[in-house]
Amino acid sequence: MKYRNLGNTGLKVSEISLGSWLTYGTAAEQQAADLCIRTAFETGINFFDTANAYNRGEGEKAIGAALASYDRSSYVLSTKVFFPMGDGPNDRGLSRKHIMEQCEASLKRLGTDYIDIYFCHRFDTDTPTEETLRALDDLTAQGKILYAAVSEWSAAQITEAAAIGERLRLRPLAANQPIYNLFERYIEQEVLPVSQQYGLGQVVFSPLAQGVLTGKYKPGQAPASDTRAANDSVNQVIRSYFRDDVLGVVAELNDLAASMDMTLSQLALAWVLRQPGVSSAIIGASKPQQIHENVEAVNMTLSEETLGQIDRMMEKISDFAPMR
Repeated sequence: MKYRNLGNTGLKVSEISLGSWLTYGTAAEQQAADLCIRTAFETGINFFDTANAYNRGEGEKAIGAALASYDRSSYVLSTKVFFPMGDGPNDRGLSRKHIMEQCEASLKRLGTDYIDIYFCHRFDTDTPTEETLRALDDLTAQGKILYAAVSEWSAAQITEAAAIGERLRLRPLAANQPIYNLFERYIEQEVLPVSQQYGLGQVVFSPLAQGVLTGKYKPGQAPASDTRAANDSVNQVIRSYFRDDVLGVVAELNDLAASMDMTLSQLALAWVLRQPGVSSAIIGASKPQQIHENVEAVNMTLSEETLGQIDRMMEKISDFAPMR
């Protein structure tokens, strides 16, 4: 495993991290979570990501239980706040009340005294950014979180937060967690340069496009019954990828990867990690072999020629607007 600093901080995170969205506490049993986290430790992964909203806290409970036997200083743990956790008007968003209450609830579910990285899961247009940032800074001062971060914030929102933080002399944000993969590259235009300007590292999710960039889905074929795409409760997330032109390019990428003695998932992860603004790429796994395969991507470098081939392949896809 290789490690990178989280943005401008001194925190070292593994280039591949393990997440729990749609995996632990939902689609997989606790036994699978325990096995995958043990495998993650064996391969050098030290960064584990979850969120309070993942199955209304069950994702946090599963991660917390699986990590309970490991020394707390040996891993980096992140969770998030924003999405509804109840039916009340204050059970969502980034108000001081919701942040403070949900941080306490997350700590209990995770079974820990502190959260390494606490992400604002989305931007809250109903709450003043200053209120949100002050709450996060207070949690940091209390030692309940070590680093504050955001997820899917725009360049303008990150800029606003940085200006407020400088004016109020608050601790700066450490990271942004956006979607980033071969199909979804919007962060390259503004978010990446602005984040680098203000010292935020990117902890990217869905680097394998919900499994599409593993090559298991084929043009003109229905997804296999044991795949995520066949699950009616989650297939909305990846439905936009199921076009023959998209899956045709995936097949070409698969052939390119095979010609270089790597798997498509390794190619896709190496492509993400080529980006210097990326601190870590979050994978999901329900089987240990998936982790073993994916972590090998940290040792793979794509040449300029290969990157050019990939870009030319991607140009064959037109009018593509994936769901987020």
